Amino acid sequence: MTSDNSPALLKDILGAQALATIADAGTAASPRFDRPVFLAAATRGLDALSIMERVRHIADALAVALPADYAAALPIVRAMGPRLSHGFQAVAVTEYVARQGLGDFDASMAALAELTRYGTAEFAIRPFLAQDPGRTLAVMLDWTRDANEHVRRLASEGCRPRLPWAARVPALKADPTLGAPILEALKADPAVYVRKSVANHLNDIAKDRPDWLLGRLAGWSQDEAATRWIVRHALRTLIKAGDPRALALIGVGHGAEVAVGSFSIEPATIRLGDQIAIAADIASTARESQRLVVDYRVHYARLGGKTAAKVFKWKGLDLAAGENAALVIRQTIRDFSTRRHHPGRHQVDLIVNGQVMATAAFDLLP
Repeated sequence: MTSDNSPALLKDILGAQALATIADAGTAASPRFDRPVFLAAATRGLDALSIMERVRHIADALAVALPADYAAALPIVRAMGPRLSHGFQAVAVTEYVARQGLGDFDASMAALAELTRYGTAEFAIRPFLAQDPGRTLAVMLDWTRDANEHVRRLASEGCRPRLPWAARVPALKADPTLGAPILEALKADPAVYVRKSVANHLNDIAKDRPDWLLGRLAGWSQDEAATRWIVRHALRTLIKAGDPRALALIGVGHGAEVAVGSFSIEPATIRLGDQIAIAADIASTARESQRLVVDYRVHYARLGGKTAAKVFKWKGLDLAAGENAALVIRQTIRDFSTRRHHPGRHQVDLIVNGQVMATAAFDLLP
C-alpha cells in the first residue's frame, strides 16, 4: 500500500461514495443497522482525516450504528463483506473487529479470516497480536493451511515485524522471528500474492536479524521455483548492501570478473521532473560463465552539502566468457512523500555483485 502522506486523492478512497457503499452493505445485511446514524457519524469531521485516520473513524461510526452487543453485531459485519466494492472499505470494516472484538477472541479471529478476502485484515490483527501473541500466532499458523490465498497471505502479512502503516507489536519488536513457523509453512506457496508477503516478511527480519535470516534461508532447499523466488526477494536489502552471504544464496559470487567499458548518465544536467538515462557497457573477463547482479546507487544531494544514498535494483544476468552486455535504465527524478530532492550534484555508483565498479553523476538545477 501507499503512504498516507501521498497525494490527497488517496484518502478520498474512503470518501462520500465509500461511506454510501458501506452504509448500503450494512442496510442489506440487517435491518438492525442504523444507516442514518452511521452516515452522520462517519461524515462528521471526515475531510480533515488521512486515509488510516478515516479507517479508524469509520470503524467507530460502525460501532454506533450496529447493535451494542458485539456478539449480535458481528454476524452483520461479516455479512457486509461481500457487498463492499473496494479493499479499503474492508480495511475499515475489519478495524471495527479490532476495536470492539478483543474480548471475544475466537469469534473475532473467524471474522477476520472471512473479511480479509474482501480487502485485508492485516492491520486489524495487530491488536490481537499485541494482547496475546502466542494464541494469535497459533491461529495464524492454522491459516497457512487455508484453501483461500487471502487467508494464507494474512497469516504472513499480519505478523510482519515492520508492516507499513501498522502499529508495532511489542512481542515482534522484541523478537522479529516469532512468525518463523508461518514462513516455513508458506515457503513454497503456489500464490504469488502469498509469496510476496513471505518475502517482505523475511526482508523485514533482515533489517534487524540478518544473521538469523541468512542461516534460516541457507537451510531452505531451492529446488522449487516458488522458494527460489521468495529467497531472492527476501534478500533484496542484503543484496543491495553487497552482503557476500546473501549473494552466495542466490548463486552469485562476491565481486565479478568484468571490465566496465563505459558508465554514463544523460542528460548530465536536469530539473525536477526530468528523466535521466543510465547506461553501462559491461564485458566479462572470466574464463567461464558468471552470474551477475547489477544495481545502481544514487547519492541524493541534501541540505548543507550532505548526501543520502539509495540503492536501486537494475538487472540480474548470466554473462558468458568474453560476452558483453549493454544495459540502459531510465528514472524520472521527481519528489515523493518519502523522498524530497534538493539541487546539487548527485553521484551514481554502478554496483556489480556488491562491488562498486564505476561512478558517474548528474546535476539537479534549482
